[in-house]
Amino acid sequence: MLEKNQTYLEVTNLSKSFGSFEAIKNISINIKEGEFVCFLGPSGCGKTTLLRCIAGLEIQSTGSVVQKNKDISNLPPSNRDFGIVFQSYALFPNLTVFSNIAYGLINNKWKKKNVKKRVDDLLDLVNLTDHALKYSSQLSGGEQQRVALARALATSPGLLLLDEPLSALDAKVRVFLRKQIRDLQRKLGVTTIMVTHDQAEAQTMADRIFVMKDGEIIQSGTPNEIYTKANSPFIASFIGSMNFIPAIISNSSQVKCNNVEINCDTGNFQENESVQIAIRPEDIQFTKEKSDDNILIAKIKEIEFLGAFQRIYFESKIVTDDLIMVDVLSSNARKINLSVNDELNLYFSKEDTRVYSI
Repeated sequence: MLEKNQTYLEVTNLSKSFGSFEAIKNISINIKEGEFVCFLGPSGCGKTTLLRCIAGLEIQSTGSVVQKNKDISNLPPSNRDFGIVFQSYALFPNLTVFSNIAYGLINNKWKKKNVKKRVDDLLDLVNLTDHALKYSSQLSGGEQQRVALARALATSPGLLLLDEPLSALDAKVRVFLRKQIRDLQRKLGVTTIMVTHDQAEAQTMADRIFVMKDGEIIQSGTPNEIYTKANSPFIASFIGSMNFIPAIISNSSQVKCNNVEINCDTGNFQENESVQIAIRPEDIQFTKEKSDDNILIAKIKEIEFLGAFQRIYFESKIVTDDLIMVDVLSSNARKINLSVNDELNLYFSKEDTRVYSI
């Protein structure tokens, strides 16, 4: 068994083409023993194709896949060490919950008494003991997905693959299951790869995220790194919400937005270069203080109630023709008693202001 933090899965220069269409382009990644990683990106970016190549359900055009120091690039799925959960659950409708979970064990010639103990343990693990003799048609979507998860784990695979496992479920069940799956993964220590287009799932479940676009991995890192240090406007807007404001570089510490100077680190951009600054809605605050540091006078145009917080849209034509989003906790918004057409000072620090090319 590999020690934690050692490489468990290594994908090198992997590409996959379907005719003239290149779905995956020269991808190389390393995944550590016991790590939970997410392939995150919009539909059609290649994330499911990459997962299927790792599983052997698709054969790569070029490149290699190595699992626990063994090259599995050309092995059929039956000879690879993984369990998989599909978006559609793929349960056998003619089998009970117990028999669905036991299916792989019976195929692997487990003894009857060992099968029963293993399935009973898994039913307890996913809190479905009372549903053992039910059929899939008698279960909710969330319960079916837990059966699929238990079945994938039945043979104790070294690698767990999850292909959009929560996308068919309603919002409340998704929140419940993403925590249950993450807790289960931590308890078992199984190396896990999940494909998702849902940034909230990736942010809450993954140790590390690989963001994909057009068949390539364009950034990887922890959820916090991806969110706070997005390396492109695409990632900055795909992961959470972002205000983008056109600007011109003034010097190494300032940009100009419609002749209003904004303090920020302009990095390697050149003077007079056209850029855009980016500020997260939660990084903008209200202030009554007078200061020269990134304070804008703005008028409320719309208030959107989103439960725990409110998204307030401000107009500040001195810097941009677009509305500026500001997120405020609902408890704080009630204390301030905000209304449409109120004028406020908006403050954002130079540290929270990012600069991107257009």
